[in-house]
Amino acid sequence: MSLGAAMTDRLHIPLKVNKAYREARNARKKAYAPYSKFKVGAAVIGRKIFSGCNIENASFGATYCAERTAIVKAVSSGEKSFSDIVIVTNKASTPPCGLCLQSMAEFCRGDSRIWLGNEKKITRAYLLSELLTHPFGPNQLLK
Repeated sequence: MSLGAAMTDRLHIPLKVNKAYREARNARKKAYAPYSKFKVGAAVIGRKIFSGCNIENASFGATYCAERTAIVKAVSSGEKSFSDIVIVTNKASTPPCGLCLQSMAEFCRGDSRIWLGNEKKITRAYLLSELLTHPFGPNQLLK
């Protein structure tokens, strides 16, 4: 049974994840989403918590997802390993896109948790390995 399926009814949410949830929720308020109107906030947990929001662009390929914004902020501050990532949208449980999952795979382990929520609460959690079963990584480049 997947962590996501098992945890939908009763989530045990660690304090650091609750703090990251609040930061992701606040980051969502700063999202720039004039085209899709789909605002997202995210926070990554390493030694510290870093948050980010989605930033759309009229040239859609130049859009930054909230998850990658938080990762870029963290990595540019020296953090390179994350145990948990929290994503907040206006829907109950919107999973990250493939590009964000691949970015997460660079800095997270397969057992890192991805927490999904809305403005009211965290609604679901997955292991990264459940959402991205076969990531491309350094091992493919070293062979």
